[in-house]
Amino acid sequence: MTDLMTRPPYSEDDRDQTYSSDQTFTGNRDDHTMPPPPPAPPYAVSPASGGSRWPRRIAGGAAVLALVAAGGTAGGVLAERYLIDNQPVAAGSTTVTTTSATVTDGNSLASVVKAVQPSIVTVMVDGARSSALGSGVIISSDGLILTNNHVIDSDGTVSVRLSSGQTVPAKVVATDTTHDLALVQATGLSGLTPATFGTDDSVVVGDTVLAFGAPLGLENTVTSGIVSALDRSVDTGTEKLSGLIQTDAAINEGNSGGALVDASGQVIGINVAIATASETDSGSIGVGFAIPADTVTSVIKQLESQIN
Repeated sequence: MTDLMTRPPYSEDDRDQTYSSDQTFTGNRDDHTMPPPPPAPPYAVSPASGGSRWPRRIAGGAAVLALVAAGGTAGGVLAERYLIDNQPVAAGSTTVTTTSATVTDGNSLASVVKAVQPSIVTVMVDGARSSALGSGVIISSDGLILTNNHVIDSDGTVSVRLSSGQTVPAKVVATDTTHDLALVQATGLSGLTPATFGTDDSVVVGDTVLAFGAPLGLENTVTSGIVSALDRSVDTGTEKLSGLIQTDAAINEGNSGGALVDASGQVIGINVAIATASETDSGSIGVGFAIPADTVTSVIKQLESQIN
């Protein structure tokens, strides 16, 4: 489950430069006491061996870009997933009522979290040979949920866990592989809080954002950062995603399909991928990507037409 992205290559010539201990370039010096050159950056990794589905190397560069759904073979699922599945859930009806997702106090990130969190779910796929875990965003009060296609593209039984801890069966009802989005219908629910989507023209570099989801299976997780770049393109090898939002909010495996939200509580993107330092270090290095809101809302309309 991996993407490729064209990035500026790391230059071997850079290693021939001389740096002082604070990494400031000094050039040639007359004295004979010179600090040793710094080690190769941690993102300089050996070429990928190929044949592995996830992760792959970024073309022309030395970083790794990976989709951020968590998965594992049967018997080897993430420990965090095991802990989640074995947590007690309070008994109650299948009807969930929450407050409105409209945020009036834009100065408080806590108020944004409180309003948006009920609209975020964890999406789980359990198969005979493998399992997958990602996140999703509620788009209708009766449990229609948006997630990434790569979260649900494996065979297995789909279920959804609400922010309250309640788990219900679900089924995939529509997919768009080109944009890596899918709709999942949870069953037996009503009164849910749909997320509110923003528009692309409201997003500028430097905006404060929050990333919602279940990184490493840790549900109800929120991280913060800024919009660090716009209009990024990612090549998965079989399809291309363009116009992506880049953020330094921490995003990890399990965040796929979760929401990237602005300071007013509007969803401005759907988390889809991250860059990592190497093939073995798959955690966040502060370079994550989200599908922008305009693309998402357009695809939602198309997918809804398939099921109506």
